Order: sequence, then C-alpha cells, then structure tokens
Amino acid sequence: MGATMTAKSTAAKSTAAVSQPLPLAETHTPADQAALSAVLADVHARGVAAYPIGGGTSLDFGLTPATPGVGIILTSLKRVIDYPARDMTVTVEAGITLDALSKTLAAERQWLPVEGPQPHVATLGGLMASAWSGPRRYGYGTMRDYVIGMTAVDIRGVPFKAGGRVVKNVAGYDFCKLLTGSLGTLGVISQITLKTRPIPERTAFLVCELPNLEVAERLLAAIIDSRTTPVAVELLSGPMWREHPSLGVLTPGSMGRLVVALEGTTPEVDWMLGQLAAERRELDVPTAHVISGDAATRLWETLNEFPGFPDAPLVLKASVPPSRVTEFIATVQAADPKASVQAHAGNGIVIARFEGFAPGDISSTVLGRLRPAAQLSGGSAIVLSSNVEGWTRQAWWGGIGAAAPWMQKIKQQFDPGNLLNPGRFAYDSTGA
Repeated sequence: MGATMTAKSTAAKSTAAVSQPLPLAETHTPADQAALSAVLADVHARGVAAYPIGGGTSLDFGLTPATPGVGIILTSLKRVIDYPARDMTVTVEAGITLDALSKTLAAERQWLPVEGPQPHVATLGGLMASAWSGPRRYGYGTMRDYVIGMTAVDIRGVPFKAGGRVVKNVAGYDFCKLLTGSLGTLGVISQITLKTRPIPERTAFLVCELPNLEVAERLLAAIIDSRTTPVAVELLSGPMWREHPSLGVLTPGSMGRLVVALEGTTPEVDWMLGQLAAERRELDVPTAHVISGDAATRLWETLNEFPGFPDAPLVLKASVPPSRVTEFIATVQAADPKASVQAHAGNGIVIARFEGFAPGDISSTVLGRLRPAAQLSGGSAIVLSSNVEGWTRQAWWGGIGAAAPWMQKIKQQFDPGNLLNPGRFAYDSTGA
C-alpha cells in the first residue's frame, strides 16, 4: 500500500499519448528518479507487467507483447545533471532527447556521435536500451563505446549504479554494456554518463554512382586499404535512393551509389577527398562528386532516418562480414526488386525496406532465403519493424544460439517475475 500511495503522489498518472502497440492499462510519467522507483515498486507489488517508454520511436522494435501492463513514460527525466566540459564528460537523465543533448554539448563545441531516427523525439535512454547505431558507427563506434557510467532502477524499485563520472573509472563498465541493448528487460535506465568528442570542423561526402554490384565490391575493397579514415561508408540502392535533394537523380541503368563520409579539420578533409579521388582513378571506376555544407547536413538526416521511415511492411537488419555485403544485397534484390537498401558497408550492416511483402512471405522470404543467407555468411538477421501479423519470436529474432541459457539466467536474476517488457525481447526468461 505504501508503494502505491507514493507512486500516485509523485508520478503523474494518465492514459494519454503512448498506448500502441503496447497493451497498456495505465501510464505513469515519473518526474524524477524517486518517483520512478516508487512506480516500479508498486508494479512489483501488484505483479503486473511494466513497459518503459522513452520517445516511443522504437516501440515497433521487438515483438508486440500480449500481457496488459503499466506504461512508464520517462520523458520528464530530462535534466543535465553534470557537465564538466573540460573533462569531456556529461551526466544526464535518460529521458533527454538526442537533440536536446546535442544543443547542450554544442555550446562547448562538443558532441556525442551517436545517431538515431527522430532525434527531436528519441531519448538517450531509449537509444541505449535498443543499442541503436547509425552510419557514423564506422568511424566513431556505438553507444557502448561512450557510456562510462549509469544509474538504473530494478523491478523492485531499487536504484543501482555502474561505472562512474570520469573516463578512467572502469568499475562496472561491463555492466553498462550489459544494459546497453537489453531493451528495458533488466532495469529502467534513469541516468547516463558519457564521454564526448570535439565537433569536427568540416564534413564532406564523396558520392560515386555504381553501375552494378561488382563495381561496388571493388570500391569497398579499395576503401579498406585506403590511406583515408572515413567516418561512414554507405551503399545505397533501391527506389528510395533514386532521387534526393542532395544526391540528385540517379543515372538510368545505375544500381545505386557509394557514399563515403569524411570529417575532421578542413585540411584533413581536403586531403582525404584528394586521396580518394586518386585511388578511384587508379581503379578506373565511374566519376564521383563531393557534397558539403547544407546539402551534407540534409544527407546525414536522410541516412539517419532511413530505418524509421513509416509504412514499410517489413524492415530487416542483417549483420554480415563486410566482404559479404554486396552478396547479401543481391539476395535482397532477388527477393524483392522494389526493396530499398542502406548498408553500413564498412561494418557489414544491411538495412532492407521491403515493399512487396505479404503475410505468406514470412516463411519463404525471411526464414527461407534472407536469414539463411546471413547465417551462411557467418552473420545474422533480425526484424526491425513489420506491420504484418503472425510473427513468432524465432521468426523475428532468429536463432539466439548458445548464449540463450546464460542470458535467461541473467534475466532471472534481475527480473524473476518477468515483469519488465515481457514478450518483446529474444531472451525472455519464460521461453515464450
């Protein structure tokens, strides 16, 4: 009873805003960590499911749960707790949006090179829980590389900490990595401490049209041996990339574009552009052009938003060795010629948006062709989003391998009642 009264007195209770696709009987919007703890303690005492919600941009990532429960909206936890800019670290509450954090850091000419769709809505805690990463992961790494400390609250309402507020503090650092990508199934992240970086002086893209995947393979192989240090290497094909305000209109007969992003000081970027041009001429491949300034900013936005564009019946994410990227793209194109593809080619990540996907294609396309192709390459494939019904956990997430028993044991330790985000993630302790 005490927990219930505290929760109601410190957290706004409503039935507003986020109600789909989660089966929410009620929602709470805690104003601070104490209120968050009270809400979770109340949920635990009642034995009902709890669904942590940030900006709501990734609610279609993972299976739709069937268990009615309580939505815990974290967008009011958005304060900057500590920002010693000279130390290049920042501690913020998990409900801060990526845009709001970027504006705070920009005042000191710093930034966090972590990206995600809808940065004005997406929260830092949500990006951490989903382990989201964008094109710049090739040059800068992922969220795991920047988190040095965090505070979270377990299902009983008890706060716990890992890491610290200084870069050299490594206590509990692996624990930070454990919660990154856990999809809110182990605890609710309330505060995060991150390393920051100086904002690069200049950004430019070198864009090359590709007549076919064979030429793309040659260029990608050359970039690996290049003396330059790109921050992103993107291979773009399909209808969504044929025309773009920054890229222009794709030449008829071309299969797509290779887009190489360069950042640094102006002399560094100028040198890398010249070096890449020289290397391209040695390969006798098609001409390229440079995009910079406002056009480059618009192109970054499109690259970041591609996985989250609405209304695709299926968005699939495959992780394969970089040497097998073009081969997997060919498999995607054979499965659906109308599919649009964005590959973080330097990292081996292929995101495919299918247009001609129907319920009966779950088995034939995903299970029968695409996932086996990824697995034969030594990789994997998961579903990012789909508006088609009938998915099972194995169809959505794929085989979870030898790690499953260990991950389920960890889940059992953190959340023995399986109340946090039940049914959404691959490592559900119920095995459902």
